[in-house]
This record gives sequence, structure tokens and C-alpha cells, in this order.
Amino acid sequence: MPMFQPCLKDSIIGRGDSRILDFDTAVKDGVLGGIAAGGFGGGGGGEKLDLNKMIEELNLPEVPSVFICPISLEPMQDPVTLCTGQTYERSNILKWFSLGHYTCPTTMQELWDDTITPNNTLHHLTHTWFSQKYFHMKKRSEDAQGRASELLTTLRRVKGQSRIHTLKELQQLVATHSTARKSLVDEGGLVLLSSLLGPFTSYAVGSEVISILVKLALSSDCKTNLMQPAKISSVVDILNEGSVETKVNCVRLIEILMEEKDFRAEIISSHSLLVSLMRLVRDKRHPNGHLPGLNLLKLICTHIQVRSLIVSVGAIPQLLELLPVLNQECMELALFVLDALSSVPEGKQALKDCPSSIPTMVKLIMKVSESCTEYSLSILWCVCNLCPEECSLKAVDAGLAAKLLLVIQSGCTPVLKQRAAELLKLCSLNYSDTMFISKCKLTRTIQ
Repeated sequence: MPMFQPCLKDSIIGRGDSRILDFDTAVKDGVLGGIAAGGFGGGGGGEKLDLNKMIEELNLPEVPSVFICPISLEPMQDPVTLCTGQTYERSNILKWFSLGHYTCPTTMQELWDDTITPNNTLHHLTHTWFSQKYFHMKKRSEDAQGRASELLTTLRRVKGQSRIHTLKELQQLVATHSTARKSLVDEGGLVLLSSLLGPFTSYAVGSEVISILVKLALSSDCKTNLMQPAKISSVVDILNEGSVETKVNCVRLIEILMEEKDFRAEIISSHSLLVSLMRLVRDKRHPNGHLPGLNLLKLICTHIQVRSLIVSVGAIPQLLELLPVLNQECMELALFVLDALSSVPEGKQALKDCPSSIPTMVKLIMKVSESCTEYSLSILWCVCNLCPEECSLKAVDAGLAAKLLLVIQSGCTPVLKQRAAELLKLCSLNYSDTMFISKCKLTRTIQ
């Protein structure tokens, strides 16, 4: 059997595809993805950075495959080469050996020599590549921090189109650089940005300001400032007329404000806010607005005093119409809202008056998720109790009885089964036993 001997003189780099590359070939063929020939200084300076720290902070989505351990699929920090020419992270291959494997994990060849040789060249190349990326990241961060400071100074003195251009550039900076966000907060940017929202704020300025604010860690004072009626009114105006992206930013800003302990329900007791929010939620052309819109609507519904106002803007028929096109997450949110609205008299009446409410709720039982089943049963219970004779007949005609029996016989929670049993009893009150069994086509099930 031929013997493989690592050539220390040529500083071999073991590749996962069984090819062997020397130092010069690695640079020439570009396997290092960004290290120029002769550029192994690590970005300047004699300081040797910790490789693990650089890997964690960079968190790169793509790394040259030559640096990746075939076992863990993570960058190697201590690469060692086997007699087969394959290179692995030391800890990973030692663990492989400790499990009783004496083969090469990649080729499954039996090892004729269990010696592991440190791959110093690959370690050096790995460190150099990550060092360059790390120094570039740090340089960009420092540049972004300085530029954010400059833009903040500019923003204090410019108006008109210059203000809009400055805000646009600032928004791009805070979206990509944490140092820019920190600089903005540290240098009083929150107060400045908040001051730009008000009754005379243009859409162009307001939309950019809001897109910046939602990316920052807002202080309690800043949130309190933004909860002023004039500023909330400005946010609602922008929510009403903005692009989908801008509307989503407005929704997120309102959510952030609602997290504040001093938040008052009167702030969201706005007809125009709820109308604008429902316009975002029901927009089937832009489904990316469904989830943030429904999340905010759910949060607003937790304030009981606002539920009647939500019903008054037509939320119930709109949500019922939207249900068939929603994914599971959005559907559960929509049903949560409908269930919450069914707790107020106006909501019960609106659900009863909507022709599609009972058939839709019956259809959703045991179809999407247990949460959807729970909300559907709760809504049906409220509606059927409001008008037992009329609504129970509609529910039975829609196939409710069979669905309820399915819930009772399923692995659902005891609470859910109890609710199904109570609803089944309520529906049966308008029929004789024989008529109920016949009406629901349950003869075979009963037998």
C-alpha cells in the first residue's frame, strides 16, 4: 500500500476535494477569496487578533471552502491534516477518533497512520483572510460612525430637499452599521429626529424620520415625547398615505410606543389610525403588510375599551374576507382579533350579521391548527348564544355537529373538548334526537 507523507518543506494545504495545494497555488487560484498576492499583512499593524473572536464578530454567510472543516462545516481554527491529505479541525477529528472510528470522515479510507499534522500554512492563511475582513469591517464602522456624526450636524441646519437627502443617507447608515446607530443616540439624535415630527411634517421627511427611529433603541423620554398627540397624528397621516414599507415602519413605531409603561389607550383610540391599519391589513396586493398589521391589531385589542371602535371601522367583515388568503401565523392572529371582538356586544352582532362568519368558523375547526380551532369554537359559542335558534340552525347546516364530534374524539385539550361538547348540546336543543342525527348525517357515527 502506498504511503502518504506530508511534505513539510512545501507547506501543504489539504483540501476537502482531495487536491493538495501549496501556498503559492492557493493565492494564484483565488481559493482564498479576497487575499491579494503579497497581501498577508492582516490589515496593518503587528497586533495578532484572536481568530475565534474575529469569526464570531464577522459572522460571515460565506467563507472559502478551504477554511471549512468537513465535519462541523465551521471555519477551522486549529487545522490538522491526516495521512489521506484531508484537513479537519483538531477537536472534531479527535472526537471522531474517540468514538472508535479509524477512518477518514470524508473519504472513509482506513487510516494507515493515525498521526495528525498541524497545517500551519492553512492556519496562517485562515487568520490572514479573517484579519483582512475584520479590519475592513472595523474601518467601515469607524467611517460610518464619523459620517453619522457629520450628518447629524448637517441635519440641524438644513431644510427642504437638503434635509430629505441627509435623512435618506442617515437612514442607510443606521440600517447597516451599529456604530452609526450608537453615535446617533449618543449625540442627541433622538431628540432632533423627534422634533421633526409634527403637524407640519411633510410625508418625505416624516417617512424617513420614522424609518430611522424604528432602527434605534428609543429611550423612555423619547417614547414619551413621541406620544404627544401632534406627533401621533403625524405618524397616522404617514401610515394612511405611505408605501407599504413606510406603513410597516409606522406600525412598528406604534408597537414600540405601546411597550412603554406610561402608554395610554387614548393614543390608539383613533378612528383614522384604525382605518389606516385595516387598509394595510386587508391589502391583498402586498401580503408583507399582513403580519405587522395584524400584530399591531392584536396588541390594540388587548385594550378592551378600544374593541368597540375597532368593530365600528368594519374590521370583522374585512378580516373574515381576508382569512382564506392568510398563512397559519397570520390566520391565528386574525382569529385572535375576531375572538377578542366577539367579547363586546357590537362584535357579537357584527359576527351574526355577516353571512360568512358561521360557515367560515365551522370550516376552520380541526383544519389549520389547535389554536385556530380554539378561536373558532369560542367565536361560534358567542354567536350561537346571541341567537340560539337562528345561528345554531346555520351552524348545523354548515356541518358543525360532525366537526364537534371530531374535536371530542381527537387529542385536543380537555378545555377544548368541553367547549365542543357544550356547543354540540346548544345546537341540538332545536331538534329531536332523531331529527338531529338525521340532519347532521351522524347515523353511522352514533351506531
